[in-house]
Amino acid sequence: MIRWLLTMFIAVAILSSSWPWLRKIGIGRMPGDVTLRMFGKEYPFPFMSTLLLTMVLSLVVKVL
Repeated sequence: MIRWLLTMFIAVAILSSSWPWLRKIGIGRMPGDVTLRMFGKEYPFPFMSTLLLTMVLSLVVKVL
């Protein structure tokens, strides 16, 4: 359980830092993704995109 939480935390951190590039290709616009706008800044929380990418990557790793 702790490994899964750590993996999710790292994935959210990576997706949040690469948000501008990923947004251009459509990641971050899913129904479970949240973007907060406060004091002129955007704070993205791409929860659904993170879950989707994690599932895809885990399937790829299992197949390989």
